[in-house]
Amino acid sequence: MIESSKPKSSRRHFGKVIAGGALLAPSILAQQRESDGFESLFDGQSLRGWHVNPEKIGHGTGGRWQVEESAIVGEQDPPGSGNGGLLLSDRIFGDFDLLFEVKPDWGPCSGVFFRCTDQGEGFQMYIDYHDNGNVGHLRGEMKGAFALMPFKIFGQTSAKGELLSLETKIDPRATKWPEGVYRSICSMAAWLKAWKLNQWNTIRLRCVGRYPQVQTWINGTPICDFDGETCSLPGYERERVYRRLGPKGSIGLQVHGGKGWPKGAKCRWRNIRIKEL
Repeated sequence: MIESSKPKSSRRHFGKVIAGGALLAPSILAQQRESDGFESLFDGQSLRGWHVNPEKIGHGTGGRWQVEESAIVGEQDPPGSGNGGLLLSDRIFGDFDLLFEVKPDWGPCSGVFFRCTDQGEGFQMYIDYHDNGNVGHLRGEMKGAFALMPFKIFGQTSAKGELLSLETKIDPRATKWPEGVYRSICSMAAWLKAWKLNQWNTIRLRCVGRYPQVQTWINGTPICDFDGETCSLPGYERERVYRRLGPKGSIGLQVHGGKGWPKGAKCRWRNIRIKEL
């Protein structure tokens, strides 16, 4: 059963709610050639140009990363141990457009970090693909962390653990938000329509500005629009965040630490391309 209703109060707490539809022509989400200004961050064959966190962070010593079928595959090291970490781009970026495809197993808690430090602090786009998780909205992963999760996803699985369907529910924390946390977010129904179950999904993440203006899309559907200069979330302080992260950082792929990551589960990324703005 898929639940797609949203309370009338969501507009007050979240800012403008967008029902769906692409903001860009479909071609922007197709595979980009270097002549389009996009360049590959992953060569499809090796982890050249990437490194794990050099010192142990809250998620662990780095996680296990390998290339399988032209995709970067991440899992805990060893599987089920609770030891995770980040795979970080050697190059650092400030203002950029990022395109990639992602295919997580059901159960892992993952994400894509940006303006990220080697110490594992940065902004994060959730790929929390599990009950009480979210994909496409944002978090600040740092001392004084802040969560920007307006709703959560829940899965129904078969007796064999295969994911059959998803439903969404408002995150109780979001009911207490003041107006202006996001400039806009998608409706829960739009998210459910956009996400392709058990398939590769195309993500676009755009970040610009000293206090980041961040937009995300899933398969062409706008998911969120965040203004780091005006965000009203309690606990978010733009100057503190800027001092900790600075204007640039790595792109990071996450394997979350802890026992919540199912043993043997993996998250996969491919066709990772970026355009500096």
